[in-house]
Amino acid sequence: MAQPSVEKDIQKTANDVDSGRSSSIEEGWTEWDEAKARRKVDFSVLPLLFLGLLVFQLDRMNIASALTGGFAEDIGVSLDTINAGNQMMFAGIVLLEIPSNLALQKLGPRKWIAGQVLAFGTVASLQMFIHNKAGFLVSRLILGFCESGYIPGAIYTLSTWYAKRELAKRVAILFFGMFGANAISPLLATGILKLDGVRGLHGWQWLFLLEGLFTIAVSFILIFFLPGSPDMPRPLLSPGLIKFDTTDRDILQKRLERDDKEKRGGAQGMEIPLQLVWKTVTHYRRWPHFISTFCLFSTWSSLTTYTPSILKSLGWDTIAANALAAVGASLSLVFVFIFAYISDKTNLRGGTVILAQVCFLITLIVAREVHPYVGQWSRWGLWTAVNALAVGYHPVHNTWLQLNCRSPGERSISIAMWVMSAISGLMVGTQYYQAKDRPFYSNGLRIQIIMVSVGIVFAILQVGIYKVHNKRVAEGKHSSDEDGQEPQVYVP
Repeated sequence: MAQPSVEKDIQKTANDVDSGRSSSIEEGWTEWDEAKARRKVDFSVLPLLFLGLLVFQLDRMNIASALTGGFAEDIGVSLDTINAGNQMMFAGIVLLEIPSNLALQKLGPRKWIAGQVLAFGTVASLQMFIHNKAGFLVSRLILGFCESGYIPGAIYTLSTWYAKRELAKRVAILFFGMFGANAISPLLATGILKLDGVRGLHGWQWLFLLEGLFTIAVSFILIFFLPGSPDMPRPLLSPGLIKFDTTDRDILQKRLERDDKEKRGGAQGMEIPLQLVWKTVTHYRRWPHFISTFCLFSTWSSLTTYTPSILKSLGWDTIAANALAAVGASLSLVFVFIFAYISDKTNLRGGTVILAQVCFLITLIVAREVHPYVGQWSRWGLWTAVNALAVGYHPVHNTWLQLNCRSPGERSISIAMWVMSAISGLMVGTQYYQAKDRPFYSNGLRIQIIMVSVGIVFAILQVGIYKVHNKRVAEGKHSSDEDGQEPQVYVP
């Protein structure tokens, strides 16, 4: 019996580019026709999902700027309560992550994603009425419930529009929405917090109200303009700004079937059987992905929540601290794109993830060792570097995971599990920076260094698991899986 060629399968992503050209001609369209159809997706689906993720992040992280505007003092809560509230928000997201993704499959992105944005925008704006500890904790939990599933839903929706070779850059662009919100949130706050006292409202009340109303406005944009799927591209309540004709639909569907025959169903009205959910959850070969993500992403919640406050404690006023906090978050976008480019260019998916994680680890070590001995601006530079490299691994890790899933249902559940791992990490990470650890947060940085180191170990383990499995397939030791399919060859 002929042995499977592992090397050829691993390089399939790169080879698809060339095979796609000849296949396009055979299918009856030119490369220009395919590029034209893909551009319509690039200028409709991608920017709308990006916009949704931007407001998603604005609504959950504007608490960082609200703290610099006296939010905790005004409602009478401590730093421990703020941490507990954020933990409850992340817990709410984790609890409903997979059910939310199942609902997306059933209802389709046009209804579910737009409805989600409307829900969490409403809750976010109502935070302006918080006046005590109980109200804060309840509002954060409900915000988490409403936000659950948006990230895996958006990523999965992209995977139903794009071929595998196109996905890494698009996922990176999608995450620009999250990391871009992290950058602009402090900048928006520098202006909005100046409304303190207008119409008898605190600055933080204006912050929650205006950013929540902006999110609600975005939800209506999605309702009217977000396409559904390649087989049903018309938005829910309008013809759409960018129209897909019959030729576009045919090209988009057939090129996805050529890339992955399981994608032909799109994301409209597809049900995932519970048996597949269980099979995906218990697929042990992918668990190092989730453990690594948990460890690494746990470091980000303390950075997003407290960087403006840390800078304020170093001597800057509220406005300057928020403006300076935006620099590191802005630079993170550059590193996200750099690592996505390296991942696509080399097809070394695991290697790129590990490279990005090691860069972050080195920055954390330098920050912890140098921070107590330098001046104000040097400390700002250290925190800026830490924030800039804190998430470079994240989008490429998601793409790496997706490339190692077979069916749309498996991909959808795996993405949900990956996001659950990340959010669980964020939930734990809210406790890394404690008030007693001010101003250098040496203990918090030590914990982050340990967690990143553990995450790197599991990323290396994941590469090893994939390579060992592929070697066994090449040697004929895995003839078929439990469903009778050809043994899977992974992308290490």
